[in-house]
Amino acid sequence: MAEIQSSAPAARGHKPRIKKKAFRLDMTPMVDLAFLLLTFFMLTTTFSKPTTMDLTMPTKGPVSDVPDKNALTLILGKDSKVHYFFGLNRADVEQPELRTTTFSAEGLRQVLLRRQRQQPAPFVLIKAGPDAKYRDLVDVLDEMNITDQGKYALVDFTSADQELLDSNSL
Repeated sequence: MAEIQSSAPAARGHKPRIKKKAFRLDMTPMVDLAFLLLTFFMLTTTFSKPTTMDLTMPTKGPVSDVPDKNALTLILGKDSKVHYFFGLNRADVEQPELRTTTFSAEGLRQVLLRRQRQQPAPFVLIKAGPDAKYRDLVDVLDEMNITDQGKYALVDFTSADQELLDSNSL
């Protein structure tokens, strides 16, 4: 609490002076209140939970179980380009027609939505090429989530895929 202290009385024979009063404020209750408020707000606050996307990885096994008609293969290339073709790139069939698009809303998203309309349960195979960036992979996974793709898998980039890219880059 606050206290008021008075100074000693004036000596005799001198002119009377005004008594000076010293003021001292006790800050203990204010500090206690600050800690109580801090504790209250810390205990009643809900901390934000990080938002993550669930990614379920398949068990080890061949991807050849996917039918050709259901497959859409995406190959992530350099300069944030996405090369895609319908079906699988196998040696026993002729080379598929390779097309290229970007990550824009009119690019990859439209390709995925169009494929979903044509084939109700498409299986998207995602292959990261040697020049692909990590950001490209994250963008593709975001597009899978945005377009609500039911089945997709991250698969290894093969030498047959490299040959396909090389033959179409001419």
